[in-house]
Amino acid sequence: MKIAVIGTGYVGLVTGTCLAETGNDVICVDINEEKVEKMRQGIVPIYEPHLDILFDRNINAGRLRFTTSLDEGLAHGDIVFLALPTPEDEDGSADLSYVLNVSEEIGKKITSYKVIVDKSTVPVGTAERVTEVIAKNATCEFDVVSNPEFLREGFAVDDFLKPERIIIGSSSERATTLMQKLYGPFVRSGNPVIVMDEKSAELTKYAANSFLATKITFMNEIANYCEKVGADVDKVRAGMGTDSRIGKRFLFPGIGYGGSCFPKDVKALQKAGKDESYDFKILNSVIEVNRKQKTILLPKIEAYFDGNLKDKNIAVWGLAFKPETDDIREAPSIDMMQALLKKGANLTVFDPEAMENIKAKFGETLTYADSMYEALEDADALLICTEWSIFRTPNYSKLKELLKQPVIFDGRNLYNVNDMEAEGFTYISIGRKEANT
Repeated sequence: MKIAVIGTGYVGLVTGTCLAETGNDVICVDINEEKVEKMRQGIVPIYEPHLDILFDRNINAGRLRFTTSLDEGLAHGDIVFLALPTPEDEDGSADLSYVLNVSEEIGKKITSYKVIVDKSTVPVGTAERVTEVIAKNATCEFDVVSNPEFLREGFAVDDFLKPERIIIGSSSERATTLMQKLYGPFVRSGNPVIVMDEKSAELTKYAANSFLATKITFMNEIANYCEKVGADVDKVRAGMGTDSRIGKRFLFPGIGYGGSCFPKDVKALQKAGKDESYDFKILNSVIEVNRKQKTILLPKIEAYFDGNLKDKNIAVWGLAFKPETDDIREAPSIDMMQALLKKGANLTVFDPEAMENIKAKFGETLTYADSMYEALEDADALLICTEWSIFRTPNYSKLKELLKQPVIFDGRNLYNVNDMEAEGFTYISIGRKEANT
């Protein structure tokens, strides 16, 4: 099938590459000329595990191409995916200007039947708005479909190739048939393709992400309470997770959620509720608890240093909002570092993939280490913000040798408390007892 993907961010690039992997002829459109030229040269502009292999293979096979021309993309694609940014507006709503501006151009340019697919995360009613905008100028038939993505950064390729489910929001039998054909190769094992109306499809994405954000936030609240009463959140989590009604996933406490989806989508659904005079009380609490959770370790760090962080050297491991990505959007590390800098601390940071993105944001206010151990040199303490695998089994002797004092503040509960106590560390984590030297 001939596919056009408008926008080459995380969603657009993974979508285009994975669709090409199943034999489709895909052209990706982006207005950034420098980015398009690099992609033509085989340079993947984002870090996403395994994407580079599929990217190279499909470029070399001629199934994946890139252009800055919307006209070229629309002339090529029978199915046109809109994978455009929907950033958070000042009032918390999703900014649809990119989607609607491109939709207007689509209406002016298409000359034959197209299926226009909203792949971006968009509020309820967007398919109607896109249809209206395209229809103002279109001289041919078209259908607009809502097809929300459920891609986890760090696992996006696997999520696309082996989806748990496909959601198709469409009231057109013609468009639905084409979408089912397109996704057929990805659901051969029997995972469902669920067809529903456009509004329900749009809301499904927001509801799913908001529920997961709520689950994370609830466990963070439980972890904070564990510290008050002397319970161990790891044991509570194990007891809860074995209940099939609850499940084991998204029960790990820490310093809050971040990224491009959960914060934005929760706020967008909250704002959409307000627009309909509905108060999402649970979401109000989720947003507030998560805001506070991001700096939950700050008072503990201050207490350890007797309230004075001026000129203390803190090493920071992990800057991305989660492992296996270079994405720092809404990363808890940012809140923690800004708070520590404000208190007068000096920060030396390391992350396997996100260093350049953090440097673009913080500039020379941070010191950037070339390795996890280099970050520890002359450090008064270690702060862990992201649970990268390389941090899970460090050389404890080397940690003690490099740190001025063996103290670790762990925002992701990477280590066993008893082990850290036996190794001679002061170890402060989330929702568990403190190990003290």
